[in-house]
Amino acid sequence: MALALFAGQGELPGLVVAACRARGEPVVLCEMEGVEVSAPGAGQRLSYRLETLGTLISELHRRGVDRVVFAGAMTRPSLDMARVDAATAPILARLQPVFARGDDALLREIVAIFEEAGFAVVGVHEVAPELLPKVGVLTQAGPDAALKADAARGAEVVAAMGAADIGQACVVAGGQVLAVEAIPGTAWMLRSLMVPEARDEENPVLWAADAVGDMLGDVADWLSGPEAPRSGASSRDPALPPGGILYKAPKPGQERRIDLPVIGPETVTLGAAVGLDGIVTEAGGVMVIDRPRCVALADRLGLVLWVRG
Repeated sequence: MALALFAGQGELPGLVVAACRARGEPVVLCEMEGVEVSAPGAGQRLSYRLETLGTLISELHRRGVDRVVFAGAMTRPSLDMARVDAATAPILARLQPVFARGDDALLREIVAIFEEAGFAVVGVHEVAPELLPKVGVLTQAGPDAALKADAARGAEVVAAMGAADIGQACVVAGGQVLAVEAIPGTAWMLRSLMVPEARDEENPVLWAADAVGDMLGDVADWLSGPEAPRSGASSRDPALPPGGILYKAPKPGQERRIDLPVIGPETVTLGAAVGLDGIVTEAGGVMVIDRPRCVALADRLGLVLWVRG
């Protein structure tokens, strides 16, 4: 039997494909029209529209698929009701009432549709368990009392946000909430802490996350060297209190097989750019893309990475 990967943007689809290839497991990559997917090594590929999802489900059965996994960032597509086929009409009738609600409600309905169609829905962390770090401090520096207090406050805030199905992250400094995550995501939230002129993609601190790779040492040394203030002090809005943490966790009761929170090198670089002291994640609830690179960057930039139990 095979696994169907419903792929969005970002690195996660490629990591799922790599994990499956390492086990010799066949993957059918399903990519929505208009979504740019990066998944080198994927074998079978199917393009689809939400208006033809029912037909796609039948094709997956024909190809021997018994499990599905969702990986990568997706935006809610616009619907062209004139293109809805007969197999998909009942599905859209179920989805339309929850489209106006939060992401978790919509994702739960999608999971239910696939399970009722006879598929097992699995999480990215089940296919690639190495993405979930264990409880503990990942960096050389550990949390002090102030950082621990901010993390406890962050956990309370994200729990309250999750109850309203809003977001999965916040920034807290000295017990004060500086920002909360919404639909645009974590990177957008972190950039909102910057002075306006530092928020664009031309800022060298922001594009550094995409440049590290084999140049990790040189780039990170430059970022943390004497010519660049530690934690990007020049980028943070001076109206905000200094320091603080990014706290990220799933929503309470969240369907963890789909849309599990993620951090990666960009998160670390942006955290440094806005002057954070650390990044704290809930144990068992947040995946880390390219953990060695994240830890190396955090160590060089003076951030704490803490998986809080």
